[in-house]
Parts: sequence; structure tokens; C-alpha cells
Amino acid sequence: MPSHQASSSSIEAWNHFVARHDQGNLLQTTQWGALKADFGWDWGLVVTGDPEAPQAGALVLYRQLPMGLGTIAYVPRGPLVNWDDEVEVETLFRELHKAARDRRAWACWVEPEMTEAALPSQDLARQGYRSSSRTVQPRSTLVVDLTPTEEEILMAMKSKTRYNIRLAERKGVTVREGTLEDMISFYDLMEETGERDEFGIHARAYYRRAFELFSPVDQVALFVAEYKDEPLAGLLAFAVGDTAWYISGASSNRHRNRMPTYAVQWAAIRWAKARGCSAYDLWGIPDFDEETLEETFTERSDGLWGVYRFKRGFGGRLVRYTGLWERSLHPLYPLAARFYRGFR
Repeated sequence: MPSHQASSSSIEAWNHFVARHDQGNLLQTTQWGALKADFGWDWGLVVTGDPEAPQAGALVLYRQLPMGLGTIAYVPRGPLVNWDDEVEVETLFRELHKAARDRRAWACWVEPEMTEAALPSQDLARQGYRSSSRTVQPRSTLVVDLTPTEEEILMAMKSKTRYNIRLAERKGVTVREGTLEDMISFYDLMEETGERDEFGIHARAYYRRAFELFSPVDQVALFVAEYKDEPLAGLLAFAVGDTAWYISGASSNRHRNRMPTYAVQWAAIRWAKARGCSAYDLWGIPDFDEETLEETFTERSDGLWGVYRFKRGFGGRLVRYTGLWERSLHPLYPLAARFYRGFR
């Protein structure tokens, strides 16, 4: 069911399905598809069963190959299917591959919201997929359990993190929930952070559009940490179903000793818990086993290591997903895949 053919009722039914599915993810919502469509992608829905009451399915993103040769079909954090039901899996992938071929896809990529242990490799191998060394979404993350009380969540954090959260308040940092107008200062902080920490960021319009798309369905919040009305840190958090995600955060070079990043992260965690979420995904850490992470993080600050040092302080369990799997749909895809880097 391509996006231009999906009715408003089937779109609503799909988003409801995502929100209540145990593998449901922000990146499988049609709002995410609409966001990516504004920045060079296309999207569509593949659903088995009644479109008004899906049994399984996937939101599929399509990216054009150079020179208009075709597309790559990509399922971020999906598909959503009962992997124990062979018939359901077979039916969904048959429909997925048909939809991909209709869009002239040279290959289909999937990144299931499943860990390596929970998703046996033969399930995807039977559908013609092979594990890929490339990834699009972070393969490893930390997930904070929000089911305990706020005090218990605090006590599960590293003592320094807990101290810094309280220090920010003592040093006069306040946190408020921002509006669309605050996206201007948030992006200024993003630019400052990207330059300081040497990582790429999206265009200003990208963050603004994300806020515009998810606000009407009450699935996003922008938090702004301030000192004497000066924005010092910002954070975009999203929530779908029982999970919230920390997707983007930024901070000023000024007043770092006031620990505004700790204050704004704690505000987002409290927001997620208050709305009934049971998990808070800190979204992306270096992809190593827990022992290696603990042995290495004190020695390195390059790449995601500095980010990991900050995130690990909030507690949470390490989750490592099964990664990206790909199936060729075109005889020249194996050659093209060696050079194609267009999914960022």
C-alpha cells in the first residue's frame, strides 16, 4: 500500500498498531515517513490482513539510487510481525518484496526491533536475507526502566549523575517544555554542539518539521534548560506506545559547570514516565559488548565514547539489536552496494 494510496483511516489504524505492538518503534510511524519524505525519501505501508486492522506490516522508506536507476527499500526498526508464526512471516515478506519491486528497488534492507538472541538468524535467512556489516540506525543502545518510582530511578543511576542532576537545580538551572518558537534556539545549540563535538547534524528545517509532525499526536516534547533566561541545553524526546526515545540533544559552551544537560535529560525521563512509558531509550552508544564498553570508556572520548560516558550515568540496560539485513532484488545490486552510501 504506497503512501499515496493509504487512506486516512488505514494510516490511523497503522499508527495505532505500531503503538501497541511489542516491537513498535517511532521509526515505524507514518509521521516518521512523512518527515523523511520532506528530505529526499518516499515511503509506503505494507500491511497483511485488513488495512483497518493490521496483522503484520512495515513502513518502508525508499531512497533513489544515483541517475534514477531505481531505489533501495528500507524498513527502519521493522518489520512488525510475529516471528514465531512462519506463515505470517512468509506472507509479510512476500508482500514486502512485491511492493519493493513495484518501486524498482534493487534491494530490500530491514533492521528489526529485535535483539540477536530474540531473532534467530534463520528466520531472515529463509526469506533470502543476509546479515550486513553496514547499519543505518544505532545497533546498540541503553534503555532505562521507568517502572520504578522516580526516586528508585534516580538511585539506579551512577552517583555522579544523580549528584549533577541535583547540582543543576542548586546552581539555578530551570527546565521548561518548549514550543515551536524555541526550535530556533535549539538549533543554535545543535550547531554549537556539532562544532564542539565534531559530529554532523540535520538542517534546521528537519528538526522543526519533526516537531510539527509529532506535536499534533502528542508524541514529542522539546525541553529547554535555562539559566537566567539563557538557553543552555535542549533535548528532543519522542514517545510512541510504552517507549520514549532521546533522539537529539544539544548544549552551549557556556555555564557547563551548571550541568544543564543532566537537568534536561532528567526532565525528559520524568515526562516519559508521567505519560505512562515503561522504557526510555537513550538512542545510540558504541557497538561493543558490555565488558568492552566498561573497559574502554575511561580511555576514549572520540566518536560516541564521550556520549556513552554521559548516557551510562543514567543507568539502563544494554540492548544490542540484530542489525541490518539485506536481500538483493537486482543482479547488479551486489556491485552497487559496495559504493552506495546514500542512507544517512
